[in-house]
Formats: sequence, structure tokens, C-alpha cells
Amino acid sequence: MPLTETGKLVGRADETAMIEALVSDARRGRAAALVVRGEAGIGKSALLEHAAANADGMRLLRGSAVESEAELPFAGLHLLLGPVGDSIDRLPAPHAGVLRSALGTGSGESGSRFSVGVAVLTLLAELSKESPVLALVDDAHWLDCPTKEALVFAARRLGTERVALLFAAREPDAPPFPTRDIDQLHLDGLGTEAAEALLRTHAADLPRHLADQVVAEAMGNPLALLELSSALLRGGGRPEPDALAPLPAPDRVTKTFAARIRSLPERARTVLLVAAADGTCDTGRVLAAARLLGADITDLRLAEDAGLLGFTQTCLWFRHPLVRTAAYHDALLQDRIAAHRALAQVLDQPDDADRRAWHLAAASTGPDEEIAAELERSAEHARARGGYSAVVVAYERAAALTPRRAERGRRLLAASRAATDAGQPQRACELARQATAQLTEPTQKAKAAMIHATLADDQDQPVESRRVLRLAADEVATSAPELASELLFWAVGAAWSAGESATVAAIADHAETLRLPGTDRIRALATAAAGDLGGATLALRWLLDGPSVLKGCVDQALALRSRTRSAGWHVLLGDHETAHEQAAELVGRIHADSADGVLPRALAVLAEAHLHLGRHREALNSAQQGMRLAEDIGQRHSVTLFAGVLARLAAIEGDEAAATAHAAETRAERAAAALGLLELGLGRHDTALDRLAALADDTDPLHAVTTFPDLVEAAVRARQPQRAAEASKLFTRWAQLSDATWALAVSLRCRALLGEDEDRLFSEAVELHRQSQDHPFERARTELVYGEYLRRARHRTRARRLLRSALSGFERLGARPWAERARTELRATGERLTRPAHDSNGTERLTPQELRIVLLAADGLSNRDIGEQLFLSPRTVGYHLYKAYPKLGVSSRRELGKLGLAS
Repeated sequence: MPLTETGKLVGRADETAMIEALVSDARRGRAAALVVRGEAGIGKSALLEHAAANADGMRLLRGSAVESEAELPFAGLHLLLGPVGDSIDRLPAPHAGVLRSALGTGSGESGSRFSVGVAVLTLLAELSKESPVLALVDDAHWLDCPTKEALVFAARRLGTERVALLFAAREPDAPPFPTRDIDQLHLDGLGTEAAEALLRTHAADLPRHLADQVVAEAMGNPLALLELSSALLRGGGRPEPDALAPLPAPDRVTKTFAARIRSLPERARTVLLVAAADGTCDTGRVLAAARLLGADITDLRLAEDAGLLGFTQTCLWFRHPLVRTAAYHDALLQDRIAAHRALAQVLDQPDDADRRAWHLAAASTGPDEEIAAELERSAEHARARGGYSAVVVAYERAAALTPRRAERGRRLLAASRAATDAGQPQRACELARQATAQLTEPTQKAKAAMIHATLADDQDQPVESRRVLRLAADEVATSAPELASELLFWAVGAAWSAGESATVAAIADHAETLRLPGTDRIRALATAAAGDLGGATLALRWLLDGPSVLKGCVDQALALRSRTRSAGWHVLLGDHETAHEQAAELVGRIHADSADGVLPRALAVLAEAHLHLGRHREALNSAQQGMRLAEDIGQRHSVTLFAGVLARLAAIEGDEAAATAHAAETRAERAAAALGLLELGLGRHDTALDRLAALADDTDPLHAVTTFPDLVEAAVRARQPQRAAEASKLFTRWAQLSDATWALAVSLRCRALLGEDEDRLFSEAVELHRQSQDHPFERARTELVYGEYLRRARHRTRARRLLRSALSGFERLGARPWAERARTELRATGERLTRPAHDSNGTERLTPQELRIVLLAADGLSNRDIGEQLFLSPRTVGYHLYKAYPKLGVSSRRELGKLGLAS
């Protein structure tokens, strides 16, 4: 967008002020990112130029994406970071290796979609130590997916770095550029006065009646104002054909450019077409390909003289992206094919293999195995660099060019796997469906079914998952019976998740009818899903003691998911320590393997284990981190799991608004459990009983059993002893089978609440809690009800000791309604309370991010290690620790150990 004589952008005072403030904030260590959106020609690039003009003293990084490179992995990142490539050596080895691999400048290990983003973030942070950094990305809608993911990931986590990131993205009529949690600036057209002022500055000779017509037709689009007025002036005051046609402003400008291109000699048009198809600024490459089509540098100069592009010996550029669009899309199909073939022919160096493959693909008009094979090699090259999104596109295009059905299916399956890694679940599901229709080999068909099913499960569509698995099992039952058995085993799990108790049994019956191997595993899982509580508990124990899968039946890519499922089973059996150990080990393994798709599930098990073990801060940390990742990846099922943990945490704390909000995001049974506990803590016993009784009646026993103690207490206080007795009996049976000390203690508490030898049972329960030293919430609850019993029996001294311990435990956990209940009981014993029973360590004054960092620092992790886990730069980690220390009353990392925060 041109300037007025004063050097200001016409009609953009508010927008330029926003840009200037963003740049100024970055200089002061308040990092920011902004996406400027609007139609073509509206002034997005001009605002980026304005930012660059105000970047004195800053390191300026610039890049402009192009359509022809939208499928090349990390092409945009290479353009943006290429000038600072030598700074990569200053990064920690893991980050440097991932970034070199992504940029194709070294042999470092490939990274996940997250690890590349962390490496970019770390590089920007490192650069900002020397001077503030301003990174500008124009036409961001054409960025290749791996670059887009890495830059958006970094932009959302800049924290306190001296960095500003600005993107310009066209909308509509362009690929989407999703940027959740990044500020947006939507540019509208100029007002009439500003449009007239701009026109007076740049087309003062235009007659008034034509100027008024241009202002009306341009609809505030600055580029349209300039190009349409220029067209009228070139035509001597007569409109060129289509110059003022009734089309959107960008389309009218594109037509104007197309008309100017058509007026050139054929060979000049050829040069423009080759340059548009190439997408780089390499003058030598464009001329080499153009010479194969009969054009040369003289024709390039004609295009320059026409004001359509500029060039030097090494680099050429289009005057505006719409010139490139017009040059390419207005050309005949056969001419576009010829341009791509010529470019493929001159791209004969090993480093050019990816671009050559894509030009050959663009030039193809039908199936071609040779080109498909080149695209497959390009896909694997992209995978080695961590460009999972580019792998998807390359394999999908290779499949489209593959003549043989089986090979086409194999490549579609590879595309589906890559889409899973790239966090594109819907696309991965569709590709898996397509692959299934093409594949004939049983193992390959099973892999496609497993991908489709696990993705459906991740999106909280267990019925679809079960359907796909059962169909696939039937297809391979004769040719691959072990494989069919494993598919049906997973199908039972999906049906269990869907709450289809009748279907669970039917699948097990079907496996036995087919005489498949391993039907004992299928039957055991069906019993765990739909059997009585005792049988379900024993069945799940048997499964955990046996092999997790039949040998050779499940692809190794599913091994981590299978182990995560097993860790979750330990939660159902009340063995929360084992669940915690396994989940923590899995999270480390998943980080090492860059298996991002499994990470939310593992974090969900970890959060659940933390919650039951009374490590509420850690549970909050895992749940919040996991929920953000699950939302990024699109795993709806994991989101519901984290929401369930957050709902129960809020319920324990008595935060009714938060508990209700989180309950709305989780599954019905988890919502009922959390809200039932909330009502119980707030003393609304009848409402609590209604929620918890419905949960016990409608949910399979293993998922409901840990809420039975809540049901017992609610029923006792609501004077429903029969309901309380039923729940107590079931929980006691489960506790005996689980043999978990905490569960045995709670079962004694339940029996005592029913009036069965209260003093002895309560006393034994408290002693068991003290032996296990875990589940502090349950221990405090037992001490509370025992203290209440003793106070009513007039044993005030004994009651006070228990009630003090209960109050301390509740306050430590932030369980406010329960603490208030214990405080009330203590006062009733005659004790005067002048201060909180528990001295706070100050963590309640921390922000959630500060708390996460402090907990990891207390465990001995370095700033760099913490940044790896939380996807932050080491500098940002250090800033948060600096802010947290005064709130905790410490001055160094070493003093954190005194607060007892380590897990």
C-alpha cells in the first residue's frame, strides 16, 4: 500500500499504531505475535513494511511464502531462518540437530511437530539475547504445513523474549491459516475520504468522473485503486476490457494483470509462466528452464519493462502475488505442463530431488509409477526432517499417480500414518478409509483399520472405532486369524468405552464362534467391561499379568498406545502408584520417540494417578498441559479425560463454577462423579445422592467403584441406609480383591459410617491410612468422620487430635469446604482456632505457569529440561522462576527444596 507524501499509510492510523506498539513492546522484552488478515491488495504487506521501517536496532528476519512451495517441507522456514543459519550452532545439541534436519543443512535427528517448534523458539530466544528480533512472514497462507506448525507453535509461546512475529495472511480465497491464541488484525477497505486521498496522490491526472468510478469500484481496496486508475491512464482515459467489471476488487485486479500479461509477446509470457511455476527467486534456474521453451533474458527484460516483475543476476520477484497468480492461472493447461517439465529437467542436482518430484507431479496427466516413486522418496525425505504434514501430501499425491491398486493402497496407508503424526485426525481417518478400499493384503488392511479405529477413538467416536475393527476382523478371520483376534480385542475396548455392554459380550461370542486364537483375552476384557464387579476386577488383573498383545499381530507404532491402556487399567484397579510409575515412564519414552499422538493419553493417566495419590498440584499441571496438547492435536477423547480430572479437582476445592464448567466438557459418568463429590462437600447430601446413585446404576462397575465411598456417605447423611449398605458391600469386595491399603482403609470407613462397630473400624481405617502414607484426601476424610463420631460420643480430646490432622490435610490440598467442616467440628470440641492449621508454602500465590515450572525445578530439572517438557525457551523458564521466588519466600533454586515441593 503506497504512502502519502508525509510517509504515512493512508487511512491506517490505528493499524500502524498497533504495529508500532508491538515492535516497541518486543524491544522491552514483552514478546508478541500478530496475524494481519484481509483480502488481496488490502494493505497487509504495507503494514509489514511499516513494521520493518520501525525496526531500527532490531534483527530483521523476513520471508514470503509462495503457492508453488506450499508442499515442500520447511521451505518457508528455510527462507525465513536461512540468513541466521550460522546461529544454530549456539543452540543446545538436541535443538540444533532437529533444526538442521528440518532445514536440510545437517544430519541431525528428525523431530516431532512440537520439537521443531521448540527448536525455532529456542533459536529466536538465542538471537534476541544480542538484539530484539522482528520476524515478518508475508503470504503466510501459502506456508508449507511443517513451517506453519513450527512458527505458530513458537509464536504462541514467546513469553518474555525480545521477539515480535508478524504474519500476513489472505482471506478469503486462500488456504486457511489457523492461529488459535494469537492476536488478529482484520483489515477492511479504506473509507471514501482515504480512498480519494490515495487516488489524488498517485493518479492526480485522472478525470474526476473516472476517479469517482474507480473509488466506487475499488471498494476501499488500495491495490485496486492504484491498478484500476493506472489501467485507465494507460488507456488514455478509456477503460481497458474487464478493468471495471462487477467482480470483487482482487479479482478485478487479477484480471487487469492478466490483460497486461496477454499484451506481451509470447516468449515474454513464457518467462513469466516459468517464474510463476518455479516459486523461487532463482533467476538462473528460471532462465535455464525458459531457454528450453525458446525464451531468454531479453524476454525477461520485456516483462520487467512492463512493470510485472524485477530481477537481478541471482534473484527475481513479482511486483505483487496477484501478478504470479495471473501469470500461472491465465495460462493454457498445456503451457503450464510444459513449464513444469522444463523446470524438472533443469533440477538435476541431488539437493533438488524434492522440487523435481513435485514439478513432475504437476506435469503429469495420468498414472505414472516412476513419478509416484519419486514422490515417495520425497515423502521419506520429508519424514527424516520431521515434516509430517509434507509426508501426508507427498504420499497422497503419489497414491493418486500409482497405477497398481495394492501399491496405491500402501501409499494411502503411509499418508494416513503421517497424518496421524501430523495431528490431522480427520484427514488421517479419510485416508485410512481410502486405503482400506484399495488394499488386499490382510496385514496392510489390518493396519489401515487400526489407524482408522484409533483415530476415531481419539475423537471420542468409540462406536465408529468398534465398527471398523469388527469389520476388519471379519475380513481377515480366515487368512490371518491371530490378526483378527487382536482386532476384536481392541474392538471390545472400543465398545467398553462406548458403554455398549451387550455389544461387548457379542464380540467375545463372535470370536469364539470363529475359533480364533487368544479368545481367552477377548473374553477376559469383555468380562472386565460388562461383568459383575468381582469378575471384572479379577479379569482385569489376569489381563495385566498376561501378554499385552499376541506376538506379531499389532504394528509397533501401537505399542505405546497399548502400554498407556495398561497403565490406565491400574487406575481402575486402585493401584495408583503403579499407574503413576508406568505413565511417568511412558511420558519420557513418548518425548524421546516424538510420538505426539500418544502423549495426551499418557498424560491423562498420569494426571489421574496424581489426583488419586493426592498430588493435586501435579495433577493440575499434567491436566492443563495435556489438555492444551490434546486440543492442538484434535484429540477430543483426551480433552474429556483432562476435563474430568479438572472437574474433580475443582469439586474437592469447592469451586462450583469451575467444577460445573469442566463437567460440561467431560463424559457423563465423570461429570456425575465430580459434581456428586462437590455436592457432598458443600453439604447438599440429597442432591449428591441423586447424582451418585444414578452414576452407580448406569456405569460399569470398574469405572464407578471409586465413587462408592462418596455414595455411602451421601446415602448415610440423606438417611438412605439401604442404598449406603449396598454401595459399602460392593466397595468392600473390590477393596479386598484389589488389596490396595488405601482402599481397605476406605472400606472400613464405609462400614463404620453404617454404624457397624464404629470405634474399632474407624481406628483400624486411620491406622491403615497412616501405613500407606498416600491418598491424603481419603485419609483426611476418614479422620474427619472419625473425629465427628468421637465428638458426638464426648471423647473430645481424641476427637481434637484427629480433627486437627484432617484440617491440616484438607488445607494442604486446598479442599476448602472440607476444611471448613473440620474447622467447625474442632470449634465444637471447644478448641479455639487463631490461625490456619496448615502453614502455606506460598504456592497458591503462583500463576499456573509459574507453578508448573517451580514443581519441575524442585524436582531438579534445569531450565533447559523444563523448557523441553513445557515447550518454552530456557529464558522464559528463568523469567518465571525469577517472578515465583519472591512469592515463595526464597531467593534461589536451591531453597526450593526447603518447601517440600519435590514429587
